[in-house]
Amino acid sequence: MTQRVELATVMDRLAVDGLITDYAVAVDDGDWEAYRALFAPEGRADYRSAGGIEGAAREISAWLAESLRVFPMRQHLIVNRRVRFGILERDTGDTARVQADYINPMGRLGDGSAPPDLVCGGRYAFGLLRTDDGWRLREVIVREKWRRLPDRPGTPVIN
Repeated sequence: MTQRVELATVMDRLAVDGLITDYAVAVDDGDWEAYRALFAPEGRADYRSAGGIEGAAREISAWLAESLRVFPMRQHLIVNRRVRFGILERDTGDTARVQADYINPMGRLGDGSAPPDLVCGGRYAFGLLRTDDGWRLREVIVREKWRRLPDRPGTPVIN
């Protein structure tokens, strides 16, 4: 690899990492316009393993806005990000796959005065596409692995 190619790869990794962080912040802040802007025009998300729906980004953002309204305190922590470029056949490096683990405490009181009412964790599978506007989400698949409710031990999610 030349230094120019190595630098481009590092820049792509930083941009992809920023996109995943922007995803978590948009959901946690309830910024649904920013959430939709993270997706490519054909972008879709699948939250069925967490009791949600699957659909286009616009449909998903409306569903998230309604369902998360009861949890004004949200804090996604997305870690162990594994980035792979060029997964598709004959790909020229304009796609990426990211696998990342998450833990997500959510609470009914947004002022931090009480512990979270719900904590869940699992793994995301992100499919990304480089567009004229930069990297965008083509797909988001949530694979919830566990969920803990107040005064209950963690409950494995069976798929």
